[in-house]
Amino acid sequence: MGTDAFLRQQEPWFVSLGILGALYVAVVAYRLFHISGLALCLRQPKDLRRRYGAWAVVTGPTSGIGRSMALELARRGLNLVLVGRDPAMLQDISETVSRTHGVLAKTVQFDFSLVSTPRGDEAMRRLREAVAGLDVGLLVNNAGVAKPGVVYLHEVDAEAWVSMIRVNLWALTEVTAAVLPGMVDRGRGAVVNIGSGCTVALPSVPFYSIYAATKRYVAQFSRSLYVEYRGKGIDVQCQVPLFVDTKMMAKMMTWGGLMSQLITPTPDSYAHAAARWIGHGLPVCIPNPGHRLQMCLYQLLPDSIRVGACLHESLHQRALNLTKGTVAQR
Repeated sequence: MGTDAFLRQQEPWFVSLGILGALYVAVVAYRLFHISGLALCLRQPKDLRRRYGAWAVVTGPTSGIGRSMALELARRGLNLVLVGRDPAMLQDISETVSRTHGVLAKTVQFDFSLVSTPRGDEAMRRLREAVAGLDVGLLVNNAGVAKPGVVYLHEVDAEAWVSMIRVNLWALTEVTAAVLPGMVDRGRGAVVNIGSGCTVALPSVPFYSIYAATKRYVAQFSRSLYVEYRGKGIDVQCQVPLFVDTKMMAKMMTWGGLMSQLITPTPDSYAHAAARWIGHGLPVCIPNPGHRLQMCLYQLLPDSIRVGACLHESLHQRALNLTKGTVAQR
């Protein structure tokens, strides 16, 4: 009996279920194809300089992901405006990118914890002057702080939380607002905001409440700007790292060994993947393939298990800090 004859003899509901099952498998396969990053791997990497412009602004470029992003963008031929608070470290990364990759580099000293204060306003004025007249095609908002962490809200003076909010949320917003007008005038550009895996992997992040809240703002801010500005030729994206081998992550996590090596890329390998994802259509994305695999596994677990594991790790870190005297109980 041929296939057509077999199908004609089946009940309509059986055929309908078969069609629905095939469609479901196709959708799952399509999602896995994109989640895995295979779709992006099959594309040619974008020429960021040609697509967006000759200059990139990178905040927090002196260590970790920010430094690696600066080096990666310089390797791709972009000149850099490097914005951070430490003059000596700014000078070091400026000289490194110029010497290694032959690009131009400017530095702007800016302590983001002082944003919207007289000193912060002066730094913002210097930043606007630094980018005036430049073909700034890319902004990477990387600067961020996770301290204070593993503490109850009431254990830390309000000014410390305000400082974190200024750096992670307020400064990111003001720097974006300062750079966007030039992109709008030129009809092209990209804004990349570095978020945090805690906002996508966990429904709540005990003992890091303010940090997690500021990073969730970054994701929602990016989603909204993505819709607002894509008609003006500007790509806006929140890139979400999970565990990356940085000083910040070393302070937040206490486990190590083989497992941490398998799931924790170096800043350089993370930056290489992140640069490939710029402008590829997703308002919130996870550039590193290992991180995407982690997210698939996390989503298989109930919220209670994920939050419970996070709580256990935070309590362990908190106990160590109490022993060292770096946390004062109240």
